[in-house]
Amino acid sequence: MASSSLTHSIISPQSPISNQTPETPSINQLRIPKSPVFSTQLKTIFTPNCASSAIDTISTDDTPIELKYPAFPTVVDINQIRDILPHRFPFLLVDRVIEYNPGVSAVGIKNVTINDNFFPGHFPDRPIMPGVLMVEAMAQVGGVVMLQPEVGGSRENFVFAGVDKVRFRKPVVAGDTLVMRMTLTKLQKRFGIAKMDGKAYVGGEVVCEGEFILAMGNTVN
Repeated sequence: MASSSLTHSIISPQSPISNQTPETPSINQLRIPKSPVFSTQLKTIFTPNCASSAIDTISTDDTPIELKYPAFPTVVDINQIRDILPHRFPFLLVDRVIEYNPGVSAVGIKNVTINDNFFPGHFPDRPIMPGVLMVEAMAQVGGVVMLQPEVGGSRENFVFAGVDKVRFRKPVVAGDTLVMRMTLTKLQKRFGIAKMDGKAYVGGEVVCEGEFILAMGNTVN
């Protein structure tokens, strides 16, 4: 019975076959099957290409590349760093402090160049900054925090006392700018012990991190 009704509806004169080309349904009229693969393909077809637009925008920007990227700010310059830290060449590993919160944290940078004296031996064919020097540079940024009047440190009595949970994520090579953030997490003024968390970045990616212990004041003999 159902088959007879279907046949009748197909050949019924009430539904004549038209010679006109049917209208193409709009995207809103399409019955889209609930398939993630099909949905992805459909989005690829009908969604504007944002990445292409971004590339077009970049390509139409005539600003020279040397004018696109601002320099790091200078909060503490190298001369002021030399007044704070007792380190000197070849072991002064902080070139500039770009952020400083008194008694809380500091962000310093080290411009890694092929002229650094450790590269001829580490390694001659592949210049990589030694991990221990990355840790030393981070400790010096911590020293900028600890030796300020807000904390009560003294450059005559300041040492790197310990390090825990250090991880090296990526190699640092000549030409990189090492950006180091050191944050004070615990200060025992009575014993002259400070604990800090540190992270170092290159291009916004973490290359080294760890926990640091700094000793100052009367703890140093």
